[in-house]
Amino acid sequence: MENSKKWLRSALAVAAGNALYALTVKLFLLPSGLVTGGTTGIALTVNHLTGMSVSSFVLLFNVVMLLIGLTVLGKGFAVTTLASTFLYPAALEIFDRLLGDLVLTEDLLLCTAFTGLGIGLALGIVIRSGASTGGMDIPPLVLQKTMRIPVSVSMYVFDVAILLMQALFRPAENILYGVLLVMVYTIVLDKVLLMGTSKIEVKVISPRAREISDAILSEVDRGVTLLNGESGYLRNETQVILTVISNRELHKLEKVVHAVDPECFMVVSRISEVRGRGFSLQKKYQ
Repeated sequence: MENSKKWLRSALAVAAGNALYALTVKLFLLPSGLVTGGTTGIALTVNHLTGMSVSSFVLLFNVVMLLIGLTVLGKGFAVTTLASTFLYPAALEIFDRLLGDLVLTEDLLLCTAFTGLGIGLALGIVIRSGASTGGMDIPPLVLQKTMRIPVSVSMYVFDVAILLMQALFRPAENILYGVLLVMVYTIVLDKVLLMGTSKIEVKVISPRAREISDAILSEVDRGVTLLNGESGYLRNETQVILTVISNRELHKLEKVVHAVDPECFMVVSRISEVRGRGFSLQKKYQ
């Protein structure tokens, strides 16, 4: 039952992500004439040269890439890509027919900002659900497996090439906005992927480590680990308290620690993800 619920949530997330991607492209990217990378960028070039609709080319290209991915990368990868292969072009065609020539704004800066936000959020939703967006995600993975070319390098080369193709028929201003667009959705995507998982790591060095650790356990309700250390100057043995807390708990923890030892040495660091008991798993009390 639980597996069924997880599968349903993932399926809905993939559908929502692809729908948001298509809606963003329809409302902001296509009317503004902006350039972009990926499969959509190639589709815009083909549309300009041949008149073939963006959604039709995306569907054809995605199916070809899916077959290549199935052959080279295996069935496991193909399964995670299957949904996006058909959902995105289908949603784009549906929105195109429903919304027609609707234009919300002709301001290029607004279109760039909202396209970047929409695409970044959409990609983040799909990737966080464990699926792949397919299309131009596949060639870099194929090159990595067959020719050992790093994914980041080939993705960068492909995106630059796709942007340059569109530079042949778009004004220079649109190209500059397109570069800004890629930067915006990359930043948004990173934020979405880390959303809800970033935590605070705190290290405390104090001669009263035992008292501090007891106070954290009882008043903040967070686990602690005591690490053995040695001071660098006097070579005295000491203990280092290590704990991980949420952002909202930092002020409370600082208050608790300084109440025990106002002169303690404390290091606070932001970490991108935490997994384990008390975070990704339920707490257990003994």
